[in-house]
Amino acid sequence: MYYQKDFPPEEFQQRRQAIMDRIGAQAIAVIGGAGSTGAFDYFRQTNEFYYLTGVEVPHAYLRIDGATRRSTLYLPHHDPKHERSEGGQLHCDLPEAVSALIGMEAIAPLAQLASDVQRSSIIFAPQAPGEGRQACRDTLRNQRKLMEADPWDQRPSREAHLQARLAAVATRATFADLCPLLDDLRLIKSERELDLLRRAGQVTAQAVCQAMRHTRAGLFEFQLAALADGVFSDAGARSAGYRAIVASGANIWNAHYYRNNCLLQAGDLVLMDYAPDLGCYTSDIGRMWPVNGCYSAVQRELYGFVVAYHEVLIQIIRPGVTVAELAREAADCIRPLWTSWDFSKSCYREAARNMFESTVAFTHPVGMAVHDVGEYRHEPLREGVVFALDPQLWVAEESLYVRVEDTLAITKFGNEVFTDAAPRRLDEVEAEMKTGIPDRQTALRHI
Repeated sequence: MYYQKDFPPEEFQQRRQAIMDRIGAQAIAVIGGAGSTGAFDYFRQTNEFYYLTGVEVPHAYLRIDGATRRSTLYLPHHDPKHERSEGGQLHCDLPEAVSALIGMEAIAPLAQLASDVQRSSIIFAPQAPGEGRQACRDTLRNQRKLMEADPWDQRPSREAHLQARLAAVATRATFADLCPLLDDLRLIKSERELDLLRRAGQVTAQAVCQAMRHTRAGLFEFQLAALADGVFSDAGARSAGYRAIVASGANIWNAHYYRNNCLLQAGDLVLMDYAPDLGCYTSDIGRMWPVNGCYSAVQRELYGFVVAYHEVLIQIIRPGVTVAELAREAADCIRPLWTSWDFSKSCYREAARNMFESTVAFTHPVGMAVHDVGEYRHEPLREGVVFALDPQLWVAEESLYVRVEDTLAITKFGNEVFTDAAPRRLDEVEAEMKTGIPDRQTALRHI
């Protein structure tokens, strides 16, 4: 029977115990995992369910009991035909073996959940949508918004459906949202989570370097994404953490451009933002480089300043300081350079000032989702927080969007940049592009 190998059962037990501490002795928590998609795909568990169990079986449920401090995993029955076809997966008909393998106190069939929750008075359940493959809380909320605006498709969410079914069985229960408790736990990464995120960042940087080295005019944007996909697969990733952003020329103005179907042209920049799903953890990155291998004067002017500001931020980010305090400190550090920087247009100078006088660079947490859960922007940064550092410069008058992005973790004395192996400095990017294989056209012929 398959079970993940990135975390020992004890780590999941500790996470469930932390939930017990937060819900109290009078409550239970019930979490439903992802259902089958009905496709020939690689099953991807929801982040919430995986975080508490490590179990990658569709149609599984978890009950955490604050009173008994025991957890029960509810699984489908054994399906011999499915097992012969696709291999063994965890099921409820060998409860002792499954319990020993995954460190769960009890294993039960799906039907037993009803009787186990019947007398509950307080039930914590996730009320936000569960994050699955290439999904984040914000993308799922947008999906829900679209469904609710569609008069022909206003189905309840999987979470709302589960809560309604629980309420029909546990008629005396009141319900509370489990997501804020889970989000707070997920914000601070454990050492093993940091190891996975570090690996994901290294693979992400390798993929970007591969794309840099093979870039030339006449390729399609999607061919650079294909190179990255190969790097991800070689590293053991099951898929990408999110859809590829490989934008060239005017496409860069759309910050989350994804069609990737345009030809690269000499004189344009390429923006790449793409990372793997490695053990249900991902990364985030943003690099911009010239299609012809050499930045123009204006590209150096704008991207060069964004990179300089980015490196100032990396130098000062540390625990115990708020995002607002760090932004002010970085602004004080970069302002003399901004004053002396030879901007060719006043709108460029103003765009640069707007960038460093804001907190826009401190964008979002990174973890199991690329836009991960948890709030870090309004309190002193804590060790174990991982987020995307992404200063962004907009010149609306010319539809120019310039950015450089890395994933970093707050450490005891400062920070660690997980995607640092992908060059940022302009001369280093140009040098990286020159290290491509001698005959790029031959190498790319089969992409």
